[in-house]
Amino acid sequence: MRNILTDNIRKDAEDDRYIGADYHVPETVRRIFKEHVAPHWKVLSVALVTMTFVAATTGALPFLMKNAADQIFVGKNTSMLYMLPLIVIVVMAVRSAAEYVSRVTEAFIAGRVTTDLQKQLFETLALADLGWLHGTHSGRFVSVFMNDVGLVRSAAASTLTAMVKNLLSVFFLVASMLYMDWLLTLLLLIVMPLGGWLLRFQRKRMKQSVNRSLQGVGDLGRIVAQTLAGIRVVKAYDQETRELERAETIIERTFEYGMQTQRTRAATGPITEGLSGIGFAGAIFYGGWQGIHGGLTLGDFMGFMTAAMLVYQPFKSLASLHNTLMEGVIAANRVYEILDRKSMVQTPPDATPLAAPGGAITFENVTYAYEPGKPVLIDFSLEIPAGSRVALVGPSGAGKSTVLNLVPRFFDPESGRVLIDGEDIRDHTLSSVRRASALLTQDPVIFDDTVGGNIRYGSPDASQEDLEEAAQAAAASEFIAALPKGFDTEAGEDGNRLSGGQKQRIAFARAILKNAPIILLDEPTSALDAAAEAKVQDAMDTLLQGRTVLMIAHRLSTVKKADKICVMDAGRVVEVGSHDELLARKGLYASLHAAQFTESGVLEPAAEAPTEEAAC
Repeated sequence: MRNILTDNIRKDAEDDRYIGADYHVPETVRRIFKEHVAPHWKVLSVALVTMTFVAATTGALPFLMKNAADQIFVGKNTSMLYMLPLIVIVVMAVRSAAEYVSRVTEAFIAGRVTTDLQKQLFETLALADLGWLHGTHSGRFVSVFMNDVGLVRSAAASTLTAMVKNLLSVFFLVASMLYMDWLLTLLLLIVMPLGGWLLRFQRKRMKQSVNRSLQGVGDLGRIVAQTLAGIRVVKAYDQETRELERAETIIERTFEYGMQTQRTRAATGPITEGLSGIGFAGAIFYGGWQGIHGGLTLGDFMGFMTAAMLVYQPFKSLASLHNTLMEGVIAANRVYEILDRKSMVQTPPDATPLAAPGGAITFENVTYAYEPGKPVLIDFSLEIPAGSRVALVGPSGAGKSTVLNLVPRFFDPESGRVLIDGEDIRDHTLSSVRRASALLTQDPVIFDDTVGGNIRYGSPDASQEDLEEAAQAAAASEFIAALPKGFDTEAGEDGNRLSGGQKQRIAFARAILKNAPIILLDEPTSALDAAAEAKVQDAMDTLLQGRTVLMIAHRLSTVKKADKICVMDAGRVVEVGSHDELLARKGLYASLHAAQFTESGVLEPAAEAPTEEAAC
């Protein structure tokens, strides 16, 4: 198990290294702004107006300081002593109001970026084809959904808007400084190009460390998901210590990557401060020289130094925001890698609903492969008349689950056609094709919802009367009535408050309520003991009555329910007939029956091949 989990982590980690390879910083920033910020242009306009006002008042502060020094301290102007504080109070009050509006609008944009991205991601994952979903670990999706989106939010809203705000402040303050003394301004700012060059040098290191840090977060999500999913096996084989060691290795590695990022970020402030110190020293020396030997007044110097000190913080913020923007761009590339992927199962623009299907299914020369050059179905053909029951039997890796998954268009064949009532399902809307069938698997899927909500899943408009009738038909009414809140009882995560038989009967009730003409069964009773199976057999008989049934059979009791048995091997149909006919032929079915049916009547499957598991 450890090797399998480690290999999966390594494979997904290798895949992650290529995420975003086709994106560049300017291109990604433009896309973030265009898709997630610009649509909220009205709010953005308000933010820009308030940010401009805040920046302009910041640029006015040096002039207020200049007048205070020249006219109050030097000129002893009493009227200015009374007037200037009032002006400062009014300006700062209006500035504070504008600052408040600016921060609220920034928060709104940031929140909308997060919600928009999460909606798009969830929609992409919900509509994605199963082939891609099965080939990508869920931990990666969770990491992108919860962690990377937050970084994109910072880049799209907080960073971009803060950059605009700081750039405006720098613009007005530098304009004030140039107006007061252009030569003194040049002395102060002459070291800034060197700072820009050093920040550019940091970008490469920042990109590498952030990539590795995000990859570490994804790896951690994978191992947590895998360990929790297999916790019974972990405990049964006394592997808690080994799993803890694996988790600690990933956590420590992620910590080191994070520290690399933080060391790069931490260097930004000292670089900016050191260069600013050089500029300040030059400005003080030149300003002092002019004050002694030239015409620079105390007010001029105080006003200029006020502007210089005020411009320092926006410059420092811009340097730090550059790092945050880099993190957001890298995370955005990972997000867009998912958003830009087109599902392999597409509905054509001229598709029509599959109207009132009778349930006849036809496979015409179908070939399908999960991996290029490794087909699991080869020229597969099968006729299933409406209302009939067909069982798929064969060794592991024969392609049985793939056949089942082609009916609701979880995948599309590479060649050949799948038809319902003689019509190619690719010519009809995906929703109507999937409404035509109900799926029941060995492990019933129970959502963290009420019992009634689970039965209504797929039939949200069903009445309470319909709900109760479906539960009655599925032999579930008795145990539901005994639950603390009946249909309103919470089933728990993965139905952990219910027994295996109870979960299966809820799944039967769900399928009965859907009332689909086609039933797809992946041996839904094979995981139950004899007592539990006996309780659901009547429910199964009710469900199958009058419907087209395509089933994967592992149990003799299931095989004997079929009108026709289709024996598969290596992706092809090798035998078709009834149970007795196939035994009489003494072919593959007879061999499987003799070798694998136990005294309990169970056709024991061997371990599934990887390609077959991917289809289940």
